[in-house]
Amino acid sequence: MDRLSGLQPQEVWKHFEAICNVPRPSKKEEKIIEFLLKFAEDNGLEAHKDHIGNVLIRKPATAGRENVKSVVLQSHIDMVCEKNSDKKFDFDNDPITPVIDGEWVKADGTTLGADDGIGMAAQMALLVADNIEHGPIECLFTVDEETGLTGAFELKEGFFDSKILLNLDSEDDGELFIGCAGGVDTIAKFPFTTVAVDKGFAFKVTVSGLKGGHSGDDIHKGLGNANKIINRFLWEASEKYDLRLASFDGGNLRNAIAREAHAIAVVPASYKEQVRVAYNMLFHDVQMELKVTEPELRMKLESVDLPEFVMDHESQSRLLNALYACPHGVIEMSRDIEGLVETSTNLASVKMKDDHVFVTTSQRSSVESAKEDIANMVMSVFKLAGADARHTDGYPGWAPNTDSEILKITKESYEALFKEEPVVRAIHAGLECGLFLEKYPGMDMISFGPTIRGAHSPDERIEIVTVQKFWKHLIDVLDRIPEA
Repeated sequence: MDRLSGLQPQEVWKHFEAICNVPRPSKKEEKIIEFLLKFAEDNGLEAHKDHIGNVLIRKPATAGRENVKSVVLQSHIDMVCEKNSDKKFDFDNDPITPVIDGEWVKADGTTLGADDGIGMAAQMALLVADNIEHGPIECLFTVDEETGLTGAFELKEGFFDSKILLNLDSEDDGELFIGCAGGVDTIAKFPFTTVAVDKGFAFKVTVSGLKGGHSGDDIHKGLGNANKIINRFLWEASEKYDLRLASFDGGNLRNAIAREAHAIAVVPASYKEQVRVAYNMLFHDVQMELKVTEPELRMKLESVDLPEFVMDHESQSRLLNALYACPHGVIEMSRDIEGLVETSTNLASVKMKDDHVFVTTSQRSSVESAKEDIANMVMSVFKLAGADARHTDGYPGWAPNTDSEILKITKESYEALFKEEPVVRAIHAGLECGLFLEKYPGMDMISFGPTIRGAHSPDERIEIVTVQKFWKHLIDVLDRIPEA
């Protein structure tokens, strides 16, 4: 494609563009794994693939640096697959189309995959560079970070040898991350029966135009949740106008704030105009509530053909009440680190399939007991509504170590290169580092990267100038690693 050939550093962007050509949805990473193994073979590099699909590529130290401490650089190879509703795209087969948009690179109507394709590209550039001095390097590429942290969970002790780990999965230039939240999903299953319907006013209501975004990084920004908005209308209409629900489909991914949702419902024909008025009033209210954070919010109500069946009344009541009562957003701010979200929850998706409605939520916290508490709070809402609810296994957080040697090196490097002090902080999003620490106790870790905005949504974009800073920083950090 060569769409990015004019960008610097070219050695990074050319690999990123090559990665864009390879489909890599979570849990379907076979093509990108093959791509990485062939890359290693073509460049005469030692490579290994473990039982779950994680790939490790090694590069020896440059001459005179053999005694320097070994470093493992890590990124994940899967990407979040989200697209605009009017975009025709097959993530299993179609290449991502990167587009230069002013100071940013984005994709054409889909997620870009800079999370974490840019980390992969930097690793590849280092592995083939012949003009960069460094000690022994190991590059770890993990699978399925976005939907289950499977690669990190399944990583075995001894797969790599380094005691220093550079995680290249952060999204803010000038910020160094030394801790992250742990997380768990709470999933509910609502059974229902169907009831035949032969009359009434049938309509489809749609919520779209929301920004969406990462359920960790963006949860504090006051963004709209399409599931909560549409359920608000359905609940009010069911209380006042005998609404009967035929379908509900909202959100997609557990770690993304729901951008779009739609439902089909029926009310008695005598309530047709009241429902339209109620819809217009709610739309106005929500627009006013979210006018700063969601200026592109759209809601639409349109007539549709009468569905053959609707959900039975009792099940509908339990579902809509549970969705209304289910918390979403920031639950607690950190008392230790100013500005850090400590605990949150995301009402991620609502899907009807056969005779069940499946509701997926995700909870995060940098405090393990608080994570368990909010997860149990969400579960209790669903259990009170008669749903079958369960928690996933979850993943641990990464406790900050302010005495870290690699933190000192990385911080001094940034200050020397850019004449400004980086921000050192923890992140509310989940990183794989907590799981690495379980398998490799004593590992010295840090996470940094270029600026990415809109991750996990079609608005995802990466700031071009920060990629060059990221590359210079990474090279300089490796140059500062001391001898063992």
